[in-house]
Amino acid sequence: MCGCRASVSSTKQCLVNNPAPAPTKKSPLAAADMSKRIPIAKQLASIKALGKGSDLEKAFATVALVYNNSADREGKLSKGETKSLLQTQFGGFIQGQENKPKYQEIISALDEEPENKIDFEGFMILLVSLTLMSDLLQQIKNVKTTK
Repeated sequence: MCGCRASVSSTKQCLVNNPAPAPTKKSPLAAADMSKRIPIAKQLASIKALGKGSDLEKAFATVALVYNNSADREGKLSKGETKSLLQTQFGGFIQGQENKPKYQEIISALDEEPENKIDFEGFMILLVSLTLMSDLLQQIKNVKTTK
């Protein structure tokens, strides 16, 4: 999945008009697993190599942990799970972007993914693509970094 494809011929409705499907019923074992999940901050703290890691290293490790906590046993997310994860964990970057042609192109590429699942590499490309077209990125660029 490459969220930055420029050859998408048609655009589909955005996440607002096509919300992620309702979660399916999980087995009691899966439900028990979810209730015992260790918070991301504790998972991150348990990675000894990141003890003195940079902010960027910790940021990428956090993305990997969030993805892995949501991925299936094969390490992939369904389209619906991907959209849900974007809404819950990346909302600041996608909020208000739904009418932008580039946003619609990126989401359309996700909708057209033939495998119906997205791996970590595809997820990272999707995040970067959405970040680059987001209004929030401009606000981040304008943050004052010196006194």
